[in-house]
Amino acid sequence: MQNDMDKNQDKDSQQTVSESLNIPNTDVEDSQQLQMPHQATGAICHNCGAMNDNDATFCASCGSLLGVVYCPHCATEIDSDSDYCETCHHYIAPDVCSFCGSHLLENDAYCPDCGSPRGGIVCPVCHTLNEFSFCKKCGTPLTEEARVSLKAIKADKTYIELEKIAEEYSELDSRLPYNDKEDQAREQICNDLRKRVLTLLAEEDGNFDPQISPKVSKRIDINELKQLKEFKQMQISMLLEKLQMPPMPSSAKARNYAMATKPAGLRLGWICNYKNALHSGPCACAKPQLGGKWIVLSGKNEKTND
Repeated sequence: MQNDMDKNQDKDSQQTVSESLNIPNTDVEDSQQLQMPHQATGAICHNCGAMNDNDATFCASCGSLLGVVYCPHCATEIDSDSDYCETCHHYIAPDVCSFCGSHLLENDAYCPDCGSPRGGIVCPVCHTLNEFSFCKKCGTPLTEEARVSLKAIKADKTYIELEKIAEEYSELDSRLPYNDKEDQAREQICNDLRKRVLTLLAEEDGNFDPQISPKVSKRIDINELKQLKEFKQMQISMLLEKLQMPPMPSSAKARNYAMATKPAGLRLGWICNYKNALHSGPCACAKPQLGGKWIVLSGKNEKTND
């Protein structure tokens, strides 16, 4: 009996010490934890936000790869299905051909499908080393697939119209406008002087009734030029909207399509559907296969994220 009383006293003293030191009562906590509902845990899909099992590789809702990986060049955290690092601008999928999207073995120096070298292709025009099918500097097609894609796009009626208006816009962009009426007056004085000199030269040769053709000026008022450029830019934007790239089965196909639809002679940027970011082109996007479109960069201070 005395032993039982001693044990109870020891237990009470231990409880008093535990309370004074704020040591939790494990028996009480265990019972409380059993009564608390379990919180949902798992891998959240970066594409659609769905919750998946911790050991899932693909999203059960949209099929995207789960988890993140790190760039082997700069250690930036990136999505597991990205093949390009937007931070250090390196292609990071060693087992996938960057030119056509085919599978590569570890020892393949050339792609078994398209024959492109793993180390990249040097552009024959500007001598830039490229890891994609179109030159990132001058836009030259570097592979057979790129040349086929470009040929197909050039036969498209929308693209034909786009090229025509893009050429007209480039011509307007190269014009020197009249800044004021004095600017126009100075040009008229120069034209009159030109006509007078040519007339005197003709008279020295015995032609006293020379027909001097007037010099046609391409200069127009600065406000009129601005309005014309804005109208052409609106036309270009509408046509680019028609040619915007839908989601593609692979990033290589996406880059080839987007680069083929880029008209020459314009200052353009590419808005991706992945992050809605403005890039210099689809080659600078980690997931161009999600789609995107070209836009005209009108402002001098408008810069891409690359």
